[in-house]
Amino acid sequence: MSERTAVVTGSSSGIGEATARRLTRDGWRVLVVARREDRLRALSEELPDSAYLAVDLTAEDAPARVRTRVEELWGRLDLLVNNAGMSQRAAFGDPDGGFANVQRVMEINFDAVLRLTEALLPVLRASAPSSIVNVSSIAGRVGRARMGAYSASKFALAGWSECLRMEEKRNGVHVGLVLPGFVSTEGFPQKELRAKAATRWIVSTPDKVADAIVRADGGKAEVAAPRPWGFIPRLRYGLPGVARRLSG
Repeated sequence: MSERTAVVTGSSSGIGEATARRLTRDGWRVLVVARREDRLRALSEELPDSAYLAVDLTAEDAPARVRTRVEELWGRLDLLVNNAGMSQRAAFGDPDGGFANVQRVMEINFDAVLRLTEALLPVLRASAPSSIVNVSSIAGRVGRARMGAYSASKFALAGWSECLRMEEKRNGVHVGLVLPGFVSTEGFPQKELRAKAATRWIVSTPDKVADAIVRADGGKAEVAAPRPWGFIPRLRYGLPGVARRLSG
């Protein structure tokens, strides 16, 4: 039985599910966390040496519930994968795109990550060397129209992760950041891109993001998924005018 333990949020589908499957193949013991209990139960029954917790991470008691479950299962934690997230495309001036929309997206994509990390950080420190891997997005480095709420949350997550990495290095807790590009998932089906031969090739898979998460756990500070997407932030900073024209 492996001694390596991991919590993966947003595990009921997409990147979270792929990551849980990848980790268990590598011999990890995994706690899968998401809202949909039926999905989690089925996944946990399929994966060896795994457990599940159905919880809305925005709930007030969610961080404490996850920590209690970790302590009941293992009493230690080697890896926290903060993957759960959502998006609502809208321009800020749209009726459904103003402050309330931004606040809702920030609550799950950023606030919930901070709250859960804060609750589990003492366990991660006590288990060091350990890791936190935060799943941001290329949209957390380069903005696009009608993606303001999502980009704001992912920019915030990227910036906070950089600071946390410096702060926790002395405690033996590595903090890695993963920046997926366009990935086809249940929540982000990428139908328009996949419908056209000219753009289909830029859509990646959850398995490739799971591979990036593993690389980030292995000590990488920042990993794009797939790797060529790492060129986009470099273009944004090196040739900002060109990047703005391309992103529209």
